[in-house]
Amino acid sequence: MLFVYIDDFGHPGPYFNRTHPKHNTSPVFGYAGFALPEQHVRAFSSFFLQLKGHNLSHEAARAGKPIFKWEKKGTNLFTKNSIDRYPSVRQMAFRLMDEINQRGGFVFYHGKEKFREVENLNPVGLQTTMLSKAIRKLDKAAWRADARFALVMDQSSSRTELLECAQKTMFGEHPCRKMVSPPFEVESHLDQNMQAADWVATIVGRIYAAEYDPEGFQGYESYDRYFRERLGRVARFSSCSARGAHNPHAARQPLAIAHSEAVVVEQTVIETVVETRTFSVLRPAQSATRDRPG
Repeated sequence: MLFVYIDDFGHPGPYFNRTHPKHNTSPVFGYAGFALPEQHVRAFSSFFLQLKGHNLSHEAARAGKPIFKWEKKGTNLFTKNSIDRYPSVRQMAFRLMDEINQRGGFVFYHGKEKFREVENLNPVGLQTTMLSKAIRKLDKAAWRADARFALVMDQSSSRTELLECAQKTMFGEHPCRKMVSPPFEVESHLDQNMQAADWVATIVGRIYAAEYDPEGFQGYESYDRYFRERLGRVARFSSCSARGAHNPHAARQPLAIAHSEAVVVEQTVIETVVETRTFSVLRPAQSATRDRPG
């Protein structure tokens, strides 16, 4: 069985631009994290705890907490200044991705550029749409691996809506039969693997925020330079897609989501939420586009 840990990246609310007084967080939203075979889950947790202890124990000590109860959020660790100034910060991300790969796992993400300058964007609707699509991709990954999967998520203020969405996706008209139960929710400061998923989500979110609004996110090019290729080596069944024809990045579709797999994306606007239908098509590995880091 696969254990999949995901956290959200970007922001589900409206986005106008970086200088807007209110809606200025991120042009993208989605979920990202990683999957591991069950026999590696505990060992990976120990690895991550040691990684934190070796590099960040002084911060935990200042906070007066033991390292196993202390959390360093990815948004605070992988800042645009820290990844440029401190090679050790970059190395932590590199080691994390390498460890996932070496243990037979893979990085996973699913996201989308949001409608720009839409005040009445439905944040919960966007969260549930993205979660449903993420679950369906993970179900395909599990079929490929001939395995079942369990999904683990951080606690959310939209807990009820997300759990209802997951149940509908599991048991609805086109059920996801490889998912063993609705998502398990954990408190991230007590779960090392959930913290690792948060780090992955931070990196993915900042790569695509800079891609979809390069003017607003000037100075974020380092995320692409340091991490995109490495993510591409370990990501499977993953994509983050651009909004529409007005965006030059939209020309990159169909999206490459694995070394030998791509999706063609059909978009339908439902109120302010985009529902994405995916159809698997086979492509040679060399045809992969940059919609998946790689």
